[in-house]
Parts: sequence; C-alpha cells; structure tokens
Amino acid sequence: MAQTWRDDQPIWRQIRDRVVSAILEGGLKEGEALPSVRQVAIDMQVNPLTVSRAYQDLADENLVERRRGLGMFVVAGARARLGASERVIFLRDEWPGVVERIRRLGLSLEDLLKSAHGDKT
Repeated sequence: MAQTWRDDQPIWRQIRDRVVSAILEGGLKEGEALPSVRQVAIDMQVNPLTVSRAYQDLADENLVERRRGLGMFVVAGARARLGASERVIFLRDEWPGVVERIRRLGLSLEDLLKSAHGDKT
C-alpha cells in the first residue's frame, strides 16, 4: 500500500513524527522494539536510509536506543518527555493561531465549552 507524503517536510521527518505519535498514543510502549528499518522501508515504500535517518533522529533525542543485535527500543520516560515537549511546541507555535482564529470568529468560552461537550446549539 503506497503512503501519502506531504511536500512540506522531508519523508524521514514524517516517519519520525509517526513514531512520535505512536509513542504518545500508546501504540509503541516504553521498552518496546520499533519495527525494523527494513520492514518500515518495505511497508512505506521508501529507501531504508530514509527510515534510518528518522530512527537516528529519535535516538539523538534520546527517545529510542539501539540495542546491539536487537534493534531500536523506546526508552523509559520517552512518552512523558514527548508529552511535555509537544505541549510546549503547541503553546508556542500553534495556540497563538488558534486564539487569533477564535477571536476573529467571535467565539466565546461558552461556545467553545459547548462544542467540546458535543452540544450543537
């Protein structure tokens, strides 16, 4: 099955982000092995070097570790560290745009809370 890749980021970065999402959502647990570079390359129809680059970036961030002869594993504390850093990134990079859009649309806190709870009125 062919993957759909965005043009705004390198493919290795998109693979890295998918692994990060899997860790945050619990699909990859701490201590669990990442799929092999070869298998990911086959599944995603990309060059193995592209997957290696994504995995190396995760290792550089101390989110995964290489175990000689066994592969790459999610390190203890990776999910908590990712959650904290993702919150900072969201608040710094995305939240200001969301706040501005809320302001432009004239939405109140009450409107947002109703929407969050599924109230369509």
